[in-house]
Parts: sequence; C-alpha cells; structure tokens
Amino acid sequence: MHINDNVLSSSHAVGVKKVISCLSTCIFPDRTTYPIDETMVHNGPPHDSNYGYSYAKRMIDVMNRGYSETFGVLYTSIIPTNVFGPFDNFDINQGHVLPGLIHKAYLAQKNGEPLTVWGSGKPLRQFIYSVDLGHLIIWALREYNDSSPIILSVPESDEISIRQAAEAVAKAMDCPKLVVSFSNFLLIYSSVVSQHVSSVNFFILTFC
Repeated sequence: MHINDNVLSSSHAVGVKKVISCLSTCIFPDRTTYPIDETMVHNGPPHDSNYGYSYAKRMIDVMNRGYSETFGVLYTSIIPTNVFGPFDNFDINQGHVLPGLIHKAYLAQKNGEPLTVWGSGKPLRQFIYSVDLGHLIIWALREYNDSSPIILSVPESDEISIRQAAEAVAKAMDCPKLVVSFSNFLLIYSSVVSQHVSSVNFFILTFC
C-alpha cells in the first residue's frame, strides 16, 4: 500500500499525466465464474493465501480511478497472466508453473530420474512470454486510454493444460520419463505400477 501511494502521489506531484501499473491475476475473487474479465476484480474476496498482496494490488485500481476522475490524468493498470522468460524465479517451491517445471526437469535430467508432476494435469493456464509482455506494456502506454484495468493475455483458445506444459518442458529438456499423478501421493514409475495404473486412476507418459 505504501508503494502504491508513493508511486502515484509522487507521479501526480511532478505532473505525470499517464501511469501504467501492473496488477496480478491473484486479485480476482477466489469464488468466481469463467471466463474472467476486468469487471470482476472487486466481486468478492481473493484467495486467503494471497489476501494481503491481492488487496494491495486491488487498491491500485481504486487509486487509479480516484486520481483519474479527480485530477483529469490517466492512471491505469494492466493484468498480465502467467509470465515466463529469462531471469525468472526458478525456485521449485516459490516459482510459478513454467520455471518450476523447467527446474524440476533439469534436476530430473541431471539425476537420471523421472520428471514427476503433481495433480491431474488438466487445469488450463494462459502463459505470456516476458518479452511479448514488454511490447504490450509499451502498446498500453501509447494506445490504451482508459483508467479501467486491462488483462494482457493470449486468447482463451490458446490456453494450454499443465499436462501440455509439462510435456513440452520434458521434450525440450530431453527428460526420459514424465510421471503425472492424480493423487496427493507420489507415483513411482515401475512395470508393476504401469500394469495396474488404470485401476488406481493414474496415467504415465514416457519419453525416450
């Protein structure tokens, strides 16, 4: 909140007429309907895991509207989807989906082990390359003239599943096996498990 206030109040104090702030997809309500759009930002509380951060980001939108309506400036914001690219956070525990998968794939390749991905692999995500996002931010600075936030993402038709993302990473990293589990337990790849895999609702994908 202090950062929000410092940036916007300082911008106004020195006569800045247009500001583009960056929000996050975590600002959207935890319980919502899909597809999500910009009008739904304040429709309910965000997920508890991001409570403070999410509300701080939401307040940028509130402050943008206040400054724009009160002082005739154009303070607005963008909402990028899952960003990936060079200099990403590749920490397995704290990084986002793609950099986390890349790090796991690197370790799997290094240790000669399967790349294990938790969950069903079915959830869909929208990813945007950091360089492309940079170009879109420049576009917004030059061309977007509304104080309401705008989502910067690929079309819904270009969403990919976590399974597809994991497969692409495994292929690019030349990982020998990809194991995707439908449970909270680690599935150990073996010929015995593979014979009974259908009965326990798992599936295994193997890359040579």
